[in-house]
Amino acid sequence: PVAMLAARGACRRASARWIVARCGLHDVVVDALGVTSRLKRGGCDTHHPPYDHRHRHNHARRSFAAHSAAVDTHTMTTPLSQEEDQTSFPSEDPFGLVKTELGAISARMRTAVTSDIPALKTAAEYFFRSGSEGKRVRPTVLLLMASALGEKNTGRPAAGDETNGVTQGVTSGVTQENDHQPDHAPAHETPSSVRRKQQRLAEVTELIHVASLLHDDVIDGSATRRGLRALNLEVGNKLAILAGDFLLARSSVTLASLKNVEVIELLSRVLEHLVTGEVMQMTADGDSLKSWDHYKKKTYLKTASLIANSSKAVAILGGHGEATAELAYDYGKHLGLAFQYTDDVLDFTGSGSILGKPTLGDLREGIATAPVLFASEEFPGLTPLVARRFKNQGDVEQAAFWVRASAGVDKTKALARRHALLASQAVDAMPRVSGGDEQEQRKQAQCRRALKELARVAVERIK
Repeated sequence: PVAMLAARGACRRASARWIVARCGLHDVVVDALGVTSRLKRGGCDTHHPPYDHRHRHNHARRSFAAHSAAVDTHTMTTPLSQEEDQTSFPSEDPFGLVKTELGAISARMRTAVTSDIPALKTAAEYFFRSGSEGKRVRPTVLLLMASALGEKNTGRPAAGDETNGVTQGVTSGVTQENDHQPDHAPAHETPSSVRRKQQRLAEVTELIHVASLLHDDVIDGSATRRGLRALNLEVGNKLAILAGDFLLARSSVTLASLKNVEVIELLSRVLEHLVTGEVMQMTADGDSLKSWDHYKKKTYLKTASLIANSSKAVAILGGHGEATAELAYDYGKHLGLAFQYTDDVLDFTGSGSILGKPTLGDLREGIATAPVLFASEEFPGLTPLVARRFKNQGDVEQAAFWVRASAGVDKTKALARRHALLASQAVDAMPRVSGGDEQEQRKQAQCRRALKELARVAVERIK
């Protein structure tokens, strides 16, 4: 059996390399991403960071080439090379690097969501109890981003402070020992250090995310979340909505304590985006439901905006200039989109018991995701089903059959893979770090690798 598995793996890798050598990616994969001129101007020098991309654990992970081999019938772009596959996603343990600090933030959040009203306390704490907290991807990304960029001596630099691709005067990519301890200061009290402010921002981001989940579950009539009964089934829709509002209120107090108008504006815009995206999804007419432009805009607003703008805010709090802050934004945007497109795939290919929610959920809610839109290009009969939100008897089953019979899933995997690569390239384009001792330099290099590893995880995960 071992020999057979080894042979099968060798064949798979050889086939993937052949496909990638012969094929490219659908133009929508690039055009739909809004790839910024910053990356085009600055390039993506994979040798730029001061660390070795070919990590010793790379042999243990599955190649990304197979995810990139799906091809559409439209204009082709440059295919992902085998070298890109090997160097763009170096192995690192993102969650392990920030485990202690993340634990301190989680402890603070459990305190932040308490209330003197028993019913509200129970509802607000539902997804913050130990064991039901989820992956905490967003706080992890923000802590890694903070360390990957380092911290400036002063406030944000004026134009020209970041020269020759080198960030000057970085003093602390490593947290101080006391920053790993829970922050017991009141939510309205301004943190005393930059790192504490960045931790508060991670807390705010997670509170907003969980609040959006509570609201979404009511709107969608969801039965499960994170392997548990949805809160709305436990306490009712009204209390679930109020619990979400309570979390947003608590996050607002903490956000205000940062005393940074630009950061407050960014996170306030996120709240607007979440609402706008949800309303777009609820009220779309038949033509909009079939539109790639509508789908991509809604996906950004509902999913990617939070992590994109939070990543930018972390850079701002660290005192970095606009160029670096925009690269942090690009990373968060493409990571968020990669996660969402992978979610779209898993709704057709995943296991309900592993995902913690039923599969084909989007179809049952009347939502046409990327695999469906791709499949409709091969099976025009899908279009009227999309327009009527799969309401007729048998629509869900027929749509699922056509999607699985098409290249829709493979093309969506390719789309997710391309976003993951763009996230990795944004990390490569970040200015080199100067200053700091050897330990700080090592930690910053580790965190940059970990950010790229998260991009890999985004498209290879099964839940």
